[in-house]
Amino acid sequence: MSKSYRDRGRTAPVGSRGREETFRCRHCKLLVGAVPSGGKHRNHCPSCLYSRHVDGKMPGDRASDCRSSMAPVAVFTRPNGEYVLVHRCLGCGFERYNRIAADDNFERVLALPEVQMPRHDTADKETPMTA
Repeated sequence: MSKSYRDRGRTAPVGSRGREETFRCRHCKLLVGAVPSGGKHRNHCPSCLYSRHVDGKMPGDRASDCRSSMAPVAVFTRPNGEYVLVHRCLGCGFERYNRIAADDNFERVLALPEVQMPRHDTADKETPMTA
């Protein structure tokens, strides 16, 4: 979708939503496929847990112009036991909370520093970086 199309406030073309995407991880170079379960959109590498700043306001919208790598910097656990990764964009500093996927390297998830769950947990949504 072109930048000018996004700037007019329209949504993605009908055929582009729900399409499974394959990508090569910028960090570890693994070829990454669709999520086996636990979500609609693959938003990080299951091996190294790095992500890319591609989504804008909505998960899966692919509307961000940044496109920088996002490092996994922390993890928190929701009251229901679900683990959520904290990714920080290495280009613009935004933080995003992403649910882990069924095939994520759980040893790497557990190796991340654990932080308190944010007051307004917005997993899979972009939030400004808090210093």
